[in-house]
Amino acid sequence: MAATKTSLTRADEMSNGLETHADNESLPNLFSRLGDDVMQLFNSQLALFKVEIKEEANTYARGITMIAIGAVIATVGFVLLNVAIAFAVSTLFAQANFSQPASYALGFVVTGGFYLVVGAIVVMLMKSRLGKQDLVPQKTVQELRKDKQWLKNEL
Repeated sequence: MAATKTSLTRADEMSNGLETHADNESLPNLFSRLGDDVMQLFNSQLALFKVEIKEEANTYARGITMIAIGAVIATVGFVLLNVAIAFAVSTLFAQANFSQPASYALGFVVTGGFYLVVGAIVVMLMKSRLGKQDLVPQKTVQELRKDKQWLKNEL
């Protein structure tokens, strides 16, 4: 029981010490501590933001690398497919009594010409679509005109 009284007495002394310590702190000191705590919070949040950005940047970098590797592999596949198509077309010219190199050449010319025509059609279609597109942002221009009119009325 003596131990319990001693521990209670110590607890009372500690709580009184805390109260007197809190009472002794002035308002400027409290504001200073508050400012320090806010800055520490801001710094920790900024550090967290930096870590998250680095992680996202690393994720995007890995993704872009994999996309680039996939694009290279797809390009190789596309080239091989075009060579196969050219050889397939050249077999159609084999029965026309052309030499083998001439039929291969014709197969590649026909395949290349086909891609040239398809590419030209795509370019012409997109050019006409872009020609119809208005490059001036109409909503922004309208808002600027309203602001101009409002300023004239205010002045």
